Amino acid sequence: MNLDLEQLKKDHQTSYFANEYERLLSEEEKVNQMVADDESLKDLACEELENIKLQKEAIERQLEEIIKSEKEEEEFPNEIILEVRAGAGGDEASLFAWELARMYERYTETKKWSWKVINESNSSAGGYKEASFEVKGKDVYKLLRYETGVHRVQRVPATEKNGRIHTSTASVAILPLRKKTKIIISPSDIDIEYSRSGGAGGQNVNKVETAVRLIHKATGIDVRCTTERSQLANREQAMIILSSKLQLLKDEEEAQKYSQNRKDQIGTADRSEKIRTYNFPQDRITDHRIKQSWSNIPVIMEGNINKIIEALSIGKVGEEEEIE
Repeated sequence: MNLDLEQLKKDHQTSYFANEYERLLSEEEKVNQMVADDESLKDLACEELENIKLQKEAIERQLEEIIKSEKEEEEFPNEIILEVRAGAGGDEASLFAWELARMYERYTETKKWSWKVINESNSSAGGYKEASFEVKGKDVYKLLRYETGVHRVQRVPATEKNGRIHTSTASVAILPLRKKTKIIISPSDIDIEYSRSGGAGGQNVNKVETAVRLIHKATGIDVRCTTERSQLANREQAMIILSSKLQLLKDEEEAQKYSQNRKDQIGTADRSEKIRTYNFPQDRITDHRIKQSWSNIPVIMEGNINKIIEALSIGKVGEEEEIE
C-alpha cells in the first residue's frame, strides 16, 4: 500500500496512524542498519522485523478503512441543506411547499436525523414562499438526493368555492454539504447584506442585524441565513450553503453535457425537472421518472415516504402501490 504520510498527517482521522507508521519505518531502518553493521544479530533482527511488519500491516488496514469511509462520505455526505420554494399557484403553492417541508421533517424524525431551520419566508396564507433547513444524519444525502426537482400538486383548495381542481407546484433542492469542495469563492465575487432576524429570539433579534444575505454576482444566486445568534455564524453558514449551491449548479451543467450517457440514472438533479405529482382527488402520488404510483396520500404526507425513497434508490419501475 502506497501511503502519502505527509498528506495523511493533515487529516485528524489519520494523523495518529501516519505518525505511528512513520515511527515503525524509522525503527525498521535502524534494525536493518544494525544487521548491516553486525551480521551476528541477524536472527534477532528477523524477529524484530517480523513484529514491525505485522504492526505496519495492521496500520495499513486501519488507514484503508478510514480512507474508504471518507471517500464514501465525500460522495454521500451525512449533512445536507434541504430547500423548498413555492412555484406556480400563489397561496396554494406556498401551502404545498410548507406541507412538503413538514413531510420531510416527519421523515427525518423516523430516521432519527437532526432538523434545523436555516431560513423561512412565509406567505400571507401561512405557507412557505421559500425555506431552507439543515439536515444531519447517516445516509441523509444518499436517501434524499432524488427529491430534487419540481413537485406538482392537484387538488381542490380550501378557498375554492366551485370545487375546481387547481394545479400548483413547489420545488425542492437537496444540497450536499461536502467537507471538500472544488468551489472557491472570492470576497469580491459576492455582495453581502445584513438585516434584523425575524421570529423568536428576544431583544437581540429586534436590535441587532444578525441576518445575512449573500448574493453571488456572476450567477445571481442568493442565500439568506437568519437563525444563528451572531452575524458571523450566519455569514459562515451562508457561505457553506452558497458553495453547495454553486457546486450543484456546476454538477447540473456537467450532467447536461453527458446526459446521453446517463440513461440508467434517475434524473439529472435538475431543479427545473418535474419529478412527481400529488393527485389528491385520485389519492395517488406518481413519480414520473420511474413511472411508479402510491396511494394513501394523507399517510405519505405525514412522512411515510420510505417506500418511495427505496423505489427511487433501486430505480424500481412498477404499478401502483398502497402505503399503510
